[in-house]
Amino acid sequence: MSSTLRLLLSAGRGPVECAWAVAELAERLEDRARREGVGVQRVDAVPGEAPGTYRSLLLRLEGPPSFAAAWTGTLCWQAPSPYRAGVARKNWYVIAEPQPDDVHPSVFSEDDVTFVATRTGGPGGQHRNKASTAIRATHRPSGTVVVVDTERRLSDNRRIAVDLLRRRIQEADTATGRAAGTTRWRTHDRIVRGAPTRTERPQGATGMPPPA
Repeated sequence: MSSTLRLLLSAGRGPVECAWAVAELAERLEDRARREGVGVQRVDAVPGEAPGTYRSLLLRLEGPPSFAAAWTGTLCWQAPSPYRAGVARKNWYVIAEPQPDDVHPSVFSEDDVTFVATRTGGPGGQHRNKASTAIRATHRPSGTVVVVDTERRLSDNRRIAVDLLRRRIQEADTATGRAAGTTRWRTHDRIVRGAPTRTERPQGATGMPPPA
């Protein structure tokens, strides 16, 4: 079974070597994906301090869920630092987590709105109280409902209701987009250093996996 998933690789608040690890791990993932017939595409990137490195990299994977699962969690790139001579540390940790899809703007159409005329309340005289000049408008795809009775004419209230619904749908899209962005940025602070779910090394490198 094939599925599409967005995977974020993040160096979090780690040193430049962790940004380097993001780049190296992404290349390794892409190589394995090609070998296994998994589609992979770079969607977004935040460059790191050094050329060719990334603080974060967002990938779109299309293939069996098991492939993405094997690259999810704390990843370790095990290699000496190419930036600081004499640094004994060789384990550079990266977090990899699935991310929600981008929010696509809702397409608002008046054809998706149901209108029901209702009697208005409040001040306005006998005619205003008896006539059905208020409008109840329901946007069926989202379930959003507004009631407008500010004008004396039904057509005017209907026009206002449509504008109000359109504005509320746009506001909902904006709020959803902000929530997705917040989820992505929170990923940067969730790196667990040690006990990685996956360890990779440069081609030809040998050695035991890093200790838990």
